[in-house]
Amino acid sequence: MDQEEDIKIEPEVENSERSEEFEDPEREEHAEGKMRKLQEELNACRKEKQEYMDGWQRAKADYVNMLKRGNNEIKDAQVKGIAKAVEALFPAFDAIERAKDHGEIPEGFQAIIKQLEIAFKSLGLIEVETKFFDPALHEALAIEPVKNKEKDNFITVVLEKGWRIDGGPIIRPAKVRVAHFANEK
Repeated sequence: MDQEEDIKIEPEVENSERSEEFEDPEREEHAEGKMRKLQEELNACRKEKQEYMDGWQRAKADYVNMLKRGNNEIKDAQVKGIAKAVEALFPAFDAIERAKDHGEIPEGFQAIIKQLEIAFKSLGLIEVETKFFDPALHEALAIEPVKNKEKDNFITVVLEKGWRIDGGPIIRPAKVRVAHFANEK
């Protein structure tokens, strides 16, 4: 029977009676106290949520930056690997090119030159443009005087082909002779 005594069933109260209950100052203070406490808890939760959000965003930005750095490092390593590999082939390629220019090369070696050029192309190497002298792309080994001002700084002879990675750095500058207009007046 003790359990039954603890349970109170209140009759349904009409709206006018309920409003009188809420006008009780003691109940109002209690309700306001609860509201303040809930508001403080809500503000604490919002602050904690913002801290978590800020941390998550920093972690995400760090992750994205790490991925970018990793991709850049991979590309740099690929470029260095290609450069190192083809630098070992350049002397043989240059020797065959010089022999070809002097007409001393048998026809069988033409196929070897073609294979080397195809291999260079498959590695992303392209020949450096050799029309107008650019110190970033060419190494001037000699200067040839010219009398025509329009031919100034034009490349007259390519002594050794230059190579660069397509869209990337110069692997080897072209070694050239450059026309130079000298005004003799």
